[in-house]
Amino acid sequence: MIGASNFFELAVAVAISLFGLNSGAALATVVGVLVEVPVMLALVAIANKTKHWFAK
Repeated sequence: MIGASNFFELAVAVAISLFGLNSGAALATVVGVLVEVPVMLALVAIANKTKHWFAK
């Protein structure tokens, strides 16, 4: 379902319809996509703050 992160609503609908509303797959689909963006932004911020450590 991570590959379908561009289609968040579709990924959630498929996970819920296949595995049920109370399943771990539906929860992972929702939480995974919601956590993915802040983690990527944090990694970019860390890379920008430490770029002076590395030679060009």
